[in-house]
Amino acid sequence: MDEKERRHAGALMRVNHVGEVCAQALYTAQAAVARDPVLRAQFLEAAHEETDHLAWTRQRLDELGDRPSLLNPLWYAGAFGLGLVAGRLGDPLSLGFVAETERQVEAHLDSHLDRLPRPDSASRAVVEQMKLDEARHAAQAVDAGATELPPPVKALMRLASRVMTTVAHRI
Repeated sequence: MDEKERRHAGALMRVNHVGEVCAQALYTAQAAVARDPVLRAQFLEAAHEETDHLAWTRQRLDELGDRPSLLNPLWYAGAFGLGLVAGRLGDPLSLGFVAETERQVEAHLDSHLDRLPRPDSASRAVVEQMKLDEARHAAQAVDAGATELPPPVKALMRLASRVMTTVAHRI
């Protein structure tokens, strides 16, 4: 890759790394307040899988000579707070939040597959595997009894995601 492609791939992988920081926070918070012990275990298992994603995206950042977001502590704190709120609303709504989050993440990762430089097969492989895992997490949440979120909540989640990805792309 040339320098421009490398910087572009690094910025995309920084955004993906932020997403994994947030996933850690969301799943950990939701597990902490889940009422059902089976669901708590499911959240903790998903958090464990997201740890792999976190490591993969960090490794790609290092290989690309880039860095994680300087705002990662803020991203984590905000996502942890959202996870606590979602979890406190009850297990069905908490699962609905997971399902919608993972659907939106899957679409986001799909867009990154279109935008990654063609020569960056290593980043592409990471993003493809993450996309498969996120789709599975969404399906598991639905199977566990997720409540469909209302359209305004989904729209607010998309807006918050756009803000986060735009900022994380640069900072």
